[in-house]
Amino acid sequence: MEARGTSGISMKSLERVVSDKALKLGNSFPCQICVVGFLCGICLTSLFLAALTSIGTFELAAFSFSSFSPPCNSTSQIINMGADIDMKLKWKNKAETEEENDQVNLLVSAWDNLLLNNEDYFKKLGISKSDVPNAPHLENCEERTRARERLDTRISNHTFPSWINGGDEDNYPLTRRVQREIWYHQHPLDCEDKSLRFLVADWETLPGFGIGAQIAGMTGLLAIAINENRINGGDEDNYPLTRRVQREIWYHQHPLDCEDKSLKFLVADWETLPGFGIGAQIAGMTGLLAIAINENRVLVSNYYNRADHDGCKGSARGSWSCYFLPETSKECRKRAFEAMKKREAWERGTVTGKQNYSTKEIWSGHIPKRWGKPWSYMRPTTEINGSLLTSHRKMDRRWWRAQAVRYLMRFQTEYTCGLVNVARHSAFGKEAAEIVLSAGGWRKKKKKKRSEIEESVWSSHKPWIPRPMLSVHVRMGDKACEMRVVALEEYMRLADRIRERFPELNRIWLSTEMKEVVDGSKEYGQWKFYYTEVARQVGNNSMAEYEASLGREMSTNYPLVNFLMASEADFFVGALGSTWCFLIDGMRNTGGKVMSGFLSVNKDRFW
Repeated sequence: MEARGTSGISMKSLERVVSDKALKLGNSFPCQICVVGFLCGICLTSLFLAALTSIGTFELAAFSFSSFSPPCNSTSQIINMGADIDMKLKWKNKAETEEENDQVNLLVSAWDNLLLNNEDYFKKLGISKSDVPNAPHLENCEERTRARERLDTRISNHTFPSWINGGDEDNYPLTRRVQREIWYHQHPLDCEDKSLRFLVADWETLPGFGIGAQIAGMTGLLAIAINENRINGGDEDNYPLTRRVQREIWYHQHPLDCEDKSLKFLVADWETLPGFGIGAQIAGMTGLLAIAINENRVLVSNYYNRADHDGCKGSARGSWSCYFLPETSKECRKRAFEAMKKREAWERGTVTGKQNYSTKEIWSGHIPKRWGKPWSYMRPTTEINGSLLTSHRKMDRRWWRAQAVRYLMRFQTEYTCGLVNVARHSAFGKEAAEIVLSAGGWRKKKKKKRSEIEESVWSSHKPWIPRPMLSVHVRMGDKACEMRVVALEEYMRLADRIRERFPELNRIWLSTEMKEVVDGSKEYGQWKFYYTEVARQVGNNSMAEYEASLGREMSTNYPLVNFLMASEADFFVGALGSTWCFLIDGMRNTGGKVMSGFLSVNKDRFW
């Protein structure tokens, strides 16, 4: 008890001493200044936060702009679209928190003020307009208007302005051609030409005529005004002449009458030399296809060692037709194989084989010239070492291999389709299920008979994958003898560059044979990686040893699936010193993705 009482007295004495000290300090002038300053700081901070949360809505003339739906087309002010992310904004891509919501509001407000060209806003925050991250949902209206005006002005090289989205299959037949020819008809080279005739007409003004009726009437007048005007041109979404070349290769490989005695054939096995990967085999066959076209022969591919496994059934075993539709018709294949058995067919030159041509002719022979030199005006869309690759010594071969590999892989077989389905389901199945379930419980819905539009229209749509998707193909291992090999870090640096321009991009389809690359991908938490589940290569063992460890079926199936998945991506990073990447790039350039671009860590050794 005594100890407890003594303790209580001591505590009271201590409190009195502290209170006296605090009172003396509180009465001192410096302390009063500090307290007042602290309270003022709190007030100013509160006012700033209140202003920040309300700054999203503001008035300009007679229009009210909401911070959540900035009207990008209502202003002609320049929007800086290429800036780096500024640390002052602390913009990041993680799970939402209260602090991050504030940062989202701040960024939206910054975009609002970019639209209004409000210089004072950025001065108050102490940042410049170039510090604001790219707004993926906004368009630089001034810059785009200048570009469109330039495109819509005829110039000496007959450049045609493009405004049609999608390929020919995505529009009414001949849409691109018709739009191009209407434009040329309406924009003659010399408007002072005395032979020109005009149809001048007001738009319809009769009472009851709506805008739709007025436009319909003008389309009729345009029909009256048009004369024939034939202009040939390429598809802007692909390498020059891609559609025409694909069509004409098909016709060349599918003659009307395979029993025609004048037909000649080139029959060749796929390359089987040790050390030849799938990419090299395909590249070799593109060379043989070039020879066949130049010599007016039908190419018939024979034994394909990589298809010689139990997964390929019946006549498809040991044949390219296990994975893709054959390069020619069954009738021509039958005729060619019959001719091979006859000595006189070889002597007369009706049939030739790979042994009739030198290695140089197959790998570096003449490119078919029946289409002129379309590679001479290919648009540069490949970047190496930070610069666009405008030309190199093998432009013709790059164009041709892209055309040939597109033809050889034009249609998957049911077997290949099944393999790709498995890969897609493994990678994207959960996300696809979430999308389906978001529309309501699926088990409560009764199955309906497929409608005509589902059967004949929607059925042609490609399977869904999460987009945008970046293809990253990392080639290492024993490839160092052919090209400069770099670590995953260099590929990801290029990936980050693309993401700076397209911040909505956060998914990567990763294709690689190396285990260290897959393991290293886990360090990039800001990206979501997809890849096939397969045993990977460890160390610098040769590709042949690695493939042998997988077995023939797996070592063929999984690279082809990766190739096809990579070809479906929206953006591309790789190593063009690798034949595999070279062929992926070819599929990009003939698959409507020229303007996606390709960022490479190195270049082909022959360029």
